[in-house]
Amino acid sequence: MALEIIIITIGALFSALMIGVAWFINHKQHPQALWMLFFTEMWERFSFYGMRALLILYMTKVLLYPDKQANLQYGAYNALVYTMPLIGGWIADKLLGFRKSILLGGVLMAIGHLVLAIPMESTFFLGLGFLISGNGFFKPNISSLLGKYYSENDPHKDAGYSIFYMGINIGAFLGSALCGYLGQKINWHLGFGVAGVFMVLGLVVFVAFRNIIAEKGESPVPDELKVKRGVFTTEQLLYVFAFAMVFVAMTLVRLYQVMNLIMIPLGIAALAYIFYTGMKFEKEVREKLWAATLMIFFSVVFWGFYEQSGGSLNLMAERNVDMRIGETLLPSAMVNNSVNPFYIIFLTPLFALMWDWLIRNNIEPTTPMKFGFAFVLLGAGYFVFTLGGKAGALTGLMPLWFFLLGYLLITSGELFLSPIGLSMVTKLSPAQMVGYMMGVWFLASAFGHDLGGWIGSQMAIPEKNANGVPFTIVESLPVYMKGCAAIAKISFLGGIVILASSPFIKKWMHGIK
Repeated sequence: MALEIIIITIGALFSALMIGVAWFINHKQHPQALWMLFFTEMWERFSFYGMRALLILYMTKVLLYPDKQANLQYGAYNALVYTMPLIGGWIADKLLGFRKSILLGGVLMAIGHLVLAIPMESTFFLGLGFLISGNGFFKPNISSLLGKYYSENDPHKDAGYSIFYMGINIGAFLGSALCGYLGQKINWHLGFGVAGVFMVLGLVVFVAFRNIIAEKGESPVPDELKVKRGVFTTEQLLYVFAFAMVFVAMTLVRLYQVMNLIMIPLGIAALAYIFYTGMKFEKEVREKLWAATLMIFFSVVFWGFYEQSGGSLNLMAERNVDMRIGETLLPSAMVNNSVNPFYIIFLTPLFALMWDWLIRNNIEPTTPMKFGFAFVLLGAGYFVFTLGGKAGALTGLMPLWFFLLGYLLITSGELFLSPIGLSMVTKLSPAQMVGYMMGVWFLASAFGHDLGGWIGSQMAIPEKNANGVPFTIVESLPVYMKGCAAIAKISFLGGIVILASSPFIKKWMHGIK
């Protein structure tokens, strides 16, 4: 127990140090709102990833779902988490505004985490429903609001989003480490409950420092919100809709088998709306929109592979990675889910400095090239996992250092794509579609998670082997390694294709990097 507490304490101190360093280096180059939104998002992500660290393990160990069902249900939950921002982003753009949408989403998510702390299977799904609906209003709009403080061609915009992304991952690291430890070692619902407390803290930060936002993020049609529509005003009806979506989402997570029937038509409708609306713009604006849409499409595959971290890799870490350091066996939920955000905390300031140096020397790679490098690094990370599998073939336990090195490469790939993608959406989208396109960016993550759930189900360990007895760890490791090898090969190929096509995509971007 002492080692886990030491790790969490050192991680918290390191996180505080990195925040201080990032502020000292960058505070004169970036708006004050960055730091307020940084801390709001940090505590929200603490709660979100703290819960996620426990989710699939809770399903397999407490609810006793088979691996395949747990992976598909996990994929359905995450797909819905990232689908709702399409709706929440549109509502913020057209009616509610970013400020009220963020507050509404935060309240719903706080309720969801606290409901998960109740030890019942029915409240488990209800809590997930609140989280899905709340995330839809919170996640796209806090990212979009940050973009309002930078001009279209501000060279510091990518660095600003990288700093913001560090806040996301400080929250993810601390939440995964603390909630993973509390949930797996002490009590599952204590872990869920602590996540809820920190969601409330994020709301407190947002409300207490709301004056920093100034006039940005208000409703584009404030008078429309006050119009009476029967018993309720338009604004009140939007809140009723948000709560109604809780029960829709809860039902869909239970009925995970129907997700493809929803996701495919939704994706077609989202693309149709982009093309229909895009044709109304002049050529330059339209081609920028096409470039953003194409790179969002690439991100679907990236997220499908990357998001194994919360599903099949979570189960692999529990079963087939040697988590022992000295005499202490570390909780797999704590290690697997905190190592990636820890790397991001460490690497983000270095990446921010790297982008600024490349900008000053006029050698910054274009956004499509960054996406291509992301795929290559992702493939390299999964390739290292396969090497670890070979090293641990006799015992069925991958040495921990292979696991950590693989995640370092995967995380580096993420930093070439995720914060750059957030910035890319705000730079290439028409002003009147920024919230919607941010929602489409998260919809791509939804498709990635849905794909990831399917991929995870293909890596599922059957309940019994050919002899009718449960799989041993020596038998389960090759199953995971086969999946990792396939992901590595496809990722390398995808990276090469994107790098080769980057000059053509660049033409559509009309000078925006």
